Amino acid sequence: MLLHIPDVLASQQVAEARAELERADWVDGRVTAGHQSALAKDNRQLPEDHPVARELGDRILTALQRNALFIAAALPLRVFPPLFNCYQGGQSFGNHVDNAIRHVTGTPHRIRTDLSATLFFVEPDEYEGGELLVEDTYGVHRVKLPAGHMVLYPSTSLHSVRPVTKGARLASFFWIQSMVRDDGQRTLLFDLDTAIQRLSRDQPDHPSVVQLTGVYHNLLRRWSDV
Repeated sequence: MLLHIPDVLASQQVAEARAELERADWVDGRVTAGHQSALAKDNRQLPEDHPVARELGDRILTALQRNALFIAAALPLRVFPPLFNCYQGGQSFGNHVDNAIRHVTGTPHRIRTDLSATLFFVEPDEYEGGELLVEDTYGVHRVKLPAGHMVLYPSTSLHSVRPVTKGARLASFFWIQSMVRDDGQRTLLFDLDTAIQRLSRDQPDHPSVVQLTGVYHNLLRRWSDV
């Protein structure tokens, strides 16, 4: 499931984050790439231990904890500390699949990458190119979202970032280990959750609300890794 999650950050939060990112010191983005990805990756990135990366990452994680759509879709168990990248001057990232396991720098912790996320900090009309291309069984999806919006997609997907030919593309990217590792099962749970919420809103006293809620939790209990 590929999902657009709007307004993860408010416009003022985006403006403050962008100002901090534009003043920060960037390094070659290949520092966090695996061997195969490093051959395709050409961008700049904030070091993982950079104070700006840590501060902005904490703000993003706080916002995600309050985002009902993200929680319903991702069913997050662990979230990798957000990273930050910049593409400009023709930089791009060729086709690749994200590493299955990521080590959280400076800790003994590792997460399984079930879902990948990109949160945009620049409006689409401020740069040319830079579309995130995500491939699935339905074809290639082109993603270029407003600032403050985020896309969530399975980490098993082949994906790339098109060359940025004008302006600069600033974004955060990170991974989520879900309580439910299978994308098909997560999608069914998300669809069921969405239907229950709609029924609860339109007919709050309908007896099916309780029954369907029970089905949802019993499926989650059956499928979760927790």
